[in-house]
Amino acid sequence: MASYPLKFGEFELDPSAYELRRLGRPVRIERIPMELLLLLVSRRGELVTRAEIVDKLWGSEVFIDTNTAVNVAVSKARQALRDDPDKPRFLQTVSGKGYRFIGSLEQPPREVPAEPAPVQPSSSVLTASAEPAETTELPRHPKRGWLLLAIAAGVVAVAAVLLWPRFHQVPKAPGKKTMLLVLPFQNISGDPGQEYVADGLTEETITDLGQLSPAELGVIARTSSMAYKHTDKTVNQIGRELGVDYILEGSVRREGEKARVSAQLIRVSDQTHLWARNYDREMHDLLGIENELGTTIAQQVQVNLTPQRQMELSKMRTVDPEAYDLYLKGRYYWNQRNPAGIKESIGYFQQATAKDPDFALAYAGLADAYNLSNIIGLYPSKKSSPEARDAAIKAINLDPSLAEAHAALGMEKAHYEFDFPGAEKEFLKALELNPNSAYAHLFYGNCYLLPVGRVQEAISENKKALELDPLSLPINNFMAMTYFYAGDYAQSYRQFQHTIEMDPSFPLAHDYFSGLLAFMGRYEEAIQENQKAQLLRGSSPDEAAAEAAAMLKAFRTGGEAGFWHRLLEETLQARERAPRSVTASEVAGAYALVGDKDKAFEWLDKAYEEREGQSISLLKCEPAYKNMRSDPRFAAMLRRMGLPE
Repeated sequence: MASYPLKFGEFELDPSAYELRRLGRPVRIERIPMELLLLLVSRRGELVTRAEIVDKLWGSEVFIDTNTAVNVAVSKARQALRDDPDKPRFLQTVSGKGYRFIGSLEQPPREVPAEPAPVQPSSSVLTASAEPAETTELPRHPKRGWLLLAIAAGVVAVAAVLLWPRFHQVPKAPGKKTMLLVLPFQNISGDPGQEYVADGLTEETITDLGQLSPAELGVIARTSSMAYKHTDKTVNQIGRELGVDYILEGSVRREGEKARVSAQLIRVSDQTHLWARNYDREMHDLLGIENELGTTIAQQVQVNLTPQRQMELSKMRTVDPEAYDLYLKGRYYWNQRNPAGIKESIGYFQQATAKDPDFALAYAGLADAYNLSNIIGLYPSKKSSPEARDAAIKAINLDPSLAEAHAALGMEKAHYEFDFPGAEKEFLKALELNPNSAYAHLFYGNCYLLPVGRVQEAISENKKALELDPLSLPINNFMAMTYFYAGDYAQSYRQFQHTIEMDPSFPLAHDYFSGLLAFMGRYEEAIQENQKAQLLRGSSPDEAAAEAAAMLKAFRTGGEAGFWHRLLEETLQARERAPRSVTASEVAGAYALVGDKDKAFEWLDKAYEEREGQSISLLKCEPAYKNMRSDPRFAAMLRRMGLPE
């Protein structure tokens, strides 16, 4: 092929630079589609058969589904060229034969066949494309819901590709986990109202893959995955940013009673497409077939699944398709993490359990929603706690292997029952079932280890959560707070700065950072950070400025004591205006900081009665109570809560 740029339409194909440009700007295109384009352009006007494409791009001894592999490559080349397969300008399909480049070249290439760089086969299974492909009919043994049919192949086949060394693979360091990112599935239904389906499919895929072979396979959590929704970054860029070895990407199209789900696996090191498949089903056929498909593929590629996972794959149970759809809507609203969204999610989870009373996942979702409803001030703990407990227990009774349900029950036991031994048992069970759950690590660290005073272990668990979900703002923020509770103010300071750099508009980081600065004696900086937090929370500039001015005046006239007394005044005023927005624990802490122990213990009693688990459970490590720890009443409160003295 010629080494100079080849011009057709608004595009330039530059073999020497290995680049496709449109109107002078580089176009994102991965290696295999690029090789295909070079091949077709070099044979301009000629029919290039599918067999020739396979031989040039993958070689003759390849262990992949070559039909789907070609479809994927053609589809991605067409995407890069903005070419319509029904009205092609550049790439013409010759039905049953192959493809032809039909664009007009301004500088015709030499008539020399392209010699793309050889690609070593690296997979046992290749399976999803946007190009029409034959779909595989599979035995129907449904489990969770109609969308999981796509996950079914992905869950175990991805592990097969990553974990089984029968075919060529990039060697990894001994003891190093293979890391996988599931990019958000694209909603290509043409209906924004179906976005919850794509998001739900993404979340369920992440959860199921995380439980496959956790000792060998790490899966990046949902929050970090969603940061790349609608991204224009390349696979190579994303892989470098998150340090992952493989990326799974896909799409879902739902039209009435039909759905097509596509998924494909890409190795980051060389952007090779290893695995892809389409699934087309009627709605009444879309009950999950994950178990049967997972077992079949696991046997085919000889993946060493854990005994627990083998047991799970052997189960067969049905879920009502409408109930699963309601569950996905519930998770969509739950992930908004605000009062309106949580309230909406509770309604959908309740509808899902009413539609299918044996749907364990929906009960786990309901437990999560009620747990969060108290934290964000939607419902008092006396309403939310019993609902969360009952829903989590129901989920576990229906499916003891559901890690989400054990984590939710552990959180409820720690925060509201003060049953810390029971909470530890549930968190450890959740981590045993899914060590790739970032939130199970987070909850274990912050709902159990910190309250009982095992702060270094809490730091370790938070670090594990961050490894799995590095772009999560809440987890980064909790990491900073964990260092704060451990007394490592320097590390806490650095972590807060990192979190704020990630997103300067995240109010909770500024809020908590202001607290750290105050305990470091940097009161004026603390006031500034608190003002930023108030503005980001929705306070008017005048209100935020007035509060900051009052705090600053109190500090400058009364020093440290003036600062803390003014904080107490503002806390009491806020509690009077909106009792649900300021906890009794916060009032207790404010009294403790001005040295009024009697009032502090009075409000701690109130916090205990109100079951303010999130805040009062950290009594043992909260620095506000430092001067109260020698008081016998403090030890009595710890005993009352079942915490070690």
